Order: sequence, then structure tokens, then C-alpha cells
Amino acid sequence: MRALATWSGAVAGLLLIVIGGLIQAAVPGPGSTGGVALIALPITLQVPALLLTALVCGPRGAMLAAVAYLSVGLFELPVFHGGGGTAYLLDPGFGYLAGFLPAAWVTGRLARQEGMDDPLALAGAAVIGLVVLQLCGTVNLLLGSLAGRWGTGLPQLLLSYSLGPLLPQLLLCCAVAVLAVPLRRLLLIERR
Repeated sequence: MRALATWSGAVAGLLLIVIGGLIQAAVPGPGSTGGVALIALPITLQVPALLLTALVCGPRGAMLAAVAYLSVGLFELPVFHGGGGTAYLLDPGFGYLAGFLPAAWVTGRLARQEGMDDPLALAGAAVIGLVVLQLCGTVNLLLGSLAGRWGTGLPQLLLSYSLGPLLPQLLLCCAVAVLAVPLRRLLLIERR
């Protein structure tokens, strides 16, 4: 039964990540005509989808979903932000995608610990997973910059890939944690 839960969580997580990558994150704000308008954020919902998968499905299901997502994207299906294919391995943003794996594992492991039943604890686990993901991406940018792989300067890359998306991603960690609580109860998630 545990294997079935892991695989079904991985498939659901993969679909969630793929769909999340297609949706631009936005927040409501004041509109130009006095109403409410959506203000686009500089991120998609794929990272929150990964973190939600890890919080609900645990480390195994989230890792399988992340491996499947990377595999699908590297085998020429355009699921990544800039498309797909093996050429994406040389893209500055690939370090963040590679960071999906350790982020999924860490977040999922933390979510399975004792006392992880409230939104604050789950938000903390999601933030730690986001930090792991950001560290992986930043290391890739630094190493690529030292090797002269990128045409853009390191400060601009760090601003575009790390600092710009960080605040919206942190805010969405809170939203993911709030969403994870009822999902975990609905699916009768047990701690291990």
C-alpha cells in the first residue's frame, strides 16, 4: 500500500509541477480603473507545486516527481520555462531545476517529522526546501561564472534568478503550507 501511495503521489506531483510551470503567479492589486487587477509576479507556480508535493507526499513521492519532471524536460518536451532538451543543461537556470531533487527530499523528510501538523511548521519546512533549491542554483551560477559559461554578468544573473523571485517564492511557501494542512488530513498522511 505504501508503494502505491508513493507512486500515485509522484504522478500527481509531476502533473502539479508541469501545470504549475505553465501558470504565472499573480497577486491582486489596485487596477487602473479603480477596480482590482492581477499583478504578475516574476515566477511561475512550479516551485510551490514541488514544495506542496513534498509536504503532502513525502520525500519519496516528491523525489520521483522531480526526477520525472527533469527527465521529461531533458527529453525534448518543453516543460521548462525556456523550453526543454539537453541544451538546457547549459542554461544558467538549470542549477535551480537540479535543486528540485535535494529540495524535494529535504522538504519531504522534514514534513514527515513529529509535530508537523500545523501550517507554521510546514511553512518552515517549505522555506528550508526553498533555501536548498536557491543554494543549488546559486552554486551553479557561481561555477558557471567562474568558468566563463554565461554571457551575462554574475550580479545580473543573481538578481534575475535568485533575488528577484525569492520574496514571491517565500510568500508562496506560506500559501503552500496552508494548503498542505487540509490535504494531509484528507489523505490521512501519517508521520514516519
